Amino acid sequence: MNINIKKLDHLVLTISDINKTIDFYHNILGMELVHFGKDNERVALKFGQQKINLHESGKEIEPKAVHPKPGSADICLITSTPIANIIEYLHKNHIVIELGPVERTGALCPIYSIYCRDPDGNLIEIANEILR
Repeated sequence: MNINIKKLDHLVLTISDINKTIDFYHNILGMELVHFGKDNERVALKFGQQKINLHESGKEIEPKAVHPKPGSADICLITSTPIANIIEYLHKNHIVIELGPVERTGALCPIYSIYCRDPDGNLIEIANEILR
């Protein structure tokens, strides 16, 4: 089976200082500053068709990497393979699905996601775009 990953939707950076991070990515690199979530309490940096979500160290959003810290990773991969097929494939290969399927906020549109971990404990989100 080929999962057919086609692009990166977003990645999460665990950071130590939100203002310094926004300054670098928004003011220096020119990424768009975006607030989202139920009360716009979350912060992201958008560029092209991708975004970087920011989590302050000690205030991470669940689920997250096993050892989140500045410099760690949490990635989302977009696939055209239906999530049901991905779940079946991961189970056959003894990969534990930690969460999902659930609807989430992607960079361009809502996404339907499952979460698992790579061998190092990084959180890997695999998603289908929900085109409405």
